[in-house]
Amino acid sequence: MAPGQHGRPMSVDTGNRILVAGTGPVGLISALAFAEAGFGVVLAGPPARADDGRTTALMVPALKFLARLGVLDSLEPDASPLKVMRIIDGTARLIRSPIVTFRAGEIGEEHFGLNFQNRVFNAVLEKAVEAHSDIEWRRAMVDNWTIEANSVTATLSDGTSVAAPLAVAADGRNSPARQAAGISASAQSLPQAALVLNFAHSRDHAFTSTEFHTETGPFTQVPLPGRRSSLVWVLRPETAKEFASLDDDALSQRVEQQMQSMLGRVTVEGGRQIYPLSTSLPQRFAQNRIVLVGEAAHVFPPIGAQGLNLGIRDVDQLVEIASKHREDAGAAETLAAYDSARRPDILARTSAVNLLNRSLLSDMLPAQLARSAGLNVLGGFSPLRAFFMREGLRPGSGFSSVVAGLRSPRRTRDASTD
Repeated sequence: MAPGQHGRPMSVDTGNRILVAGTGPVGLISALAFAEAGFGVVLAGPPARADDGRTTALMVPALKFLARLGVLDSLEPDASPLKVMRIIDGTARLIRSPIVTFRAGEIGEEHFGLNFQNRVFNAVLEKAVEAHSDIEWRRAMVDNWTIEANSVTATLSDGTSVAAPLAVAADGRNSPARQAAGISASAQSLPQAALVLNFAHSRDHAFTSTEFHTETGPFTQVPLPGRRSSLVWVLRPETAKEFASLDDDALSQRVEQQMQSMLGRVTVEGGRQIYPLSTSLPQRFAQNRIVLVGEAAHVFPPIGAQGLNLGIRDVDQLVEIASKHREDAGAAETLAAYDSARRPDILARTSAVNLLNRSLLSDMLPAQLARSAGLNVLGGFSPLRAFFMREGLRPGSGFSSVVAGLRSPRRTRDASTD
């Protein structure tokens, strides 16, 4: 029996607790969410990363979820709002798309969301987890999983074991927990890599994020506080390495040229990182007392700020469903409810992002025509644009708005005849 973080003994009794494997943002959020819902939580994994140079744009619903967990106030001072999101065709192809601009004000929102630096985000989440009395953090990796009829047991690298009726796999795209659950996944490496960095610029970004579509993938600038922005530049792997090796002046010129100087003079900052891109989609999202969240459940290219927002929705729905089945949070009925609830959202988001990414890489004229036609309609028809903005924030809200709009004239006519 080993002591937990707060000095409480850790037995192998399953009890009414949740085991969370993985200490990335989704794992830390999972631990906090379950603890706030009244579950005892054991978190397994090393300290949160302090060297992640990426940023994360979280949309309004995700922000509200973080507010319920009590961490948003600590994050906001380092964040920048996203009030405008813009798509620009930066290709040199024959068929080019028009500029499409999405404004939060069009759908009655002050902003679409906030952009955070991951190292700050991780530090705030880590501090909140450490302070929570219902979370015991084992700073060790899971070496082995044992699945039994009424519990799942994780053997950790420090020699201890933890058992629980439900394990949350927040252990990344190659998820050992997913493999232990017997869940297969269709995975594919992409001929792309993301060059990630931050940069300063001489013109104000006006809280506008711009996504340039290029022949190798998106080039996405997202505002940070002040005259600074983050960049995710999707390139061929060899080009990403070449650009990352450039000196600051040369790379600054490359970024400014790609942005068409719309933010003026660019000065890249230190800390460049490269991330190979891939896709992954499991056959199911829960099985054998293990549920998948975050990248264990879905991996796709960084387009449209969907990744972590989707992961937070995983956690939100999982906690809601588990709270209705407290007598056995890992029972087959619970897992089936989670799989059914998450499947439409995950499949819709991954399919849309992967399709758009393939259309950028394709030299086929029909693919270019389809993408251009879609963006033409989106840019020129405000009701459709509003629909996509609402759906991007809250799945189902676009359809709800359409239904409400169809009903409102009827109510007006009914009122006029009273």
